[in-house]
Amino acid sequence: MAIHPIEYRYGTPEMRSIWEAENKLQRMLDVEAALAEAEARMGLITPEVAQEIKRKASTKYVTWERVSKIERETNHDIAAVVKGLAEVCDGEAGEYVHYGATSNDIIDSSQSLLLKDTIKILQEKVVLLTRIILELAEKHDKTVCIGRTHGQHALPTTYGMKFALWADELHRQYDRLQACEKRLCVGMMTGAVGTTAALGDEGLEIHQILSKILGLEPVLISNQIVQRDNHAEFIMCLANLASTLDKIAIEIRNLQRTEIKELGERFDPEKQVGSSTMPHKMNPITAERICGVSRVVRAYVDPALQNNPLWHERDLTNSSAERIILPESSLLTDYILHLTIKLMEKLVFYPENIEKNLNLTGGLIMAERFMAELTRKGMGRQTAYGVVRKCALDANRRGVSLEDVVLESNEIGEYLSPEEVREIMDPHTYLGSSVKIVENVLQASKDWF
Repeated sequence: MAIHPIEYRYGTPEMRSIWEAENKLQRMLDVEAALAEAEARMGLITPEVAQEIKRKASTKYVTWERVSKIERETNHDIAAVVKGLAEVCDGEAGEYVHYGATSNDIIDSSQSLLLKDTIKILQEKVVLLTRIILELAEKHDKTVCIGRTHGQHALPTTYGMKFALWADELHRQYDRLQACEKRLCVGMMTGAVGTTAALGDEGLEIHQILSKILGLEPVLISNQIVQRDNHAEFIMCLANLASTLDKIAIEIRNLQRTEIKELGERFDPEKQVGSSTMPHKMNPITAERICGVSRVVRAYVDPALQNNPLWHERDLTNSSAERIILPESSLLTDYILHLTIKLMEKLVFYPENIEKNLNLTGGLIMAERFMAELTRKGMGRQTAYGVVRKCALDANRRGVSLEDVVLESNEIGEYLSPEEVREIMDPHTYLGSSVKIVENVLQASKDWF
């Protein structure tokens, strides 16, 4: 029976297929096959031996069940893979399986292949999500709404600005994954302490050939392992990406609150249930799940960083942690990316509430504009700030509009006519360069794609 939610609740089929046990085994066998080919090119083993090792380096011959049985006997995973491959090879080929390698040559090189595939899937989904959000930014570049700071009404902004901001951030997350991949996904065949001694004078060239066969850059230097600052960077990239998805989901959750309800998740009343006891509930469960799972992804940063400082040329303390944090962080980040795509594709807007909230304060949000206009008319900025602040506090205390109080002010009346006051009070015309800013993001995104 399944125990971990990844087994039955969280995760996508495409990411599971990368990290499932049989595929991990196949990637290890791919490295053993590449090692044999590289050694044959350098004359360490015969082409016939290399060809037999390559032919049998498949889960068709070396099954997960057989390797697992050997591991239970040997208590060593890579030794089990080596024996499992060696025993299915015909002739003397089995004798040369794993020649000159140490366990982590196989682990780290095969793990690089898994991580490369992982990053590719993540990047594809980041691109898809970014496109969806950019479409929303373009569609809503003039949808004026209230901007909030400290949870309070601040100034008018647009939904185009909100969406463009997220898209721009997702561009950076994509770039971080790409930069990380170059350092993380490297090939290694350097032996027990990184010197290639077991492979003799040909060792460094075999290391380079093997990496090329696998489509990886050869690591420049290692000890017994690829250094774990690379893996920590990967986990931090995932945590950073998760924080962006968390940010998006939190904003949508807040905007879906009953008192605000400007937008929210689509709810299917024919099938979906919001609460087991409250029939009226329509909860933002997708956004909440994104926020919850993102916490788990971020929590893996600490063990990833602790995996870097190991004893001397290596110890095993990183290994046990990585068996958990690498697949889980990959699966969970991919999953919340999938959820965020689903969330943004089906976003529901409530225009009447957007407009209602924009005018909720009776024009107090236009106080900055009054201050700026008074300054342009010749009143000192500090004086203008004090005059408008007094009007705003008075309007708030009396429960009347800012316009009413401003029109009563003799100080303001010396600088602004009633017609100018009414024009200033329109929040739809106080957007600065927001439309152009969104256009700039859209244009930059065309180059990015």
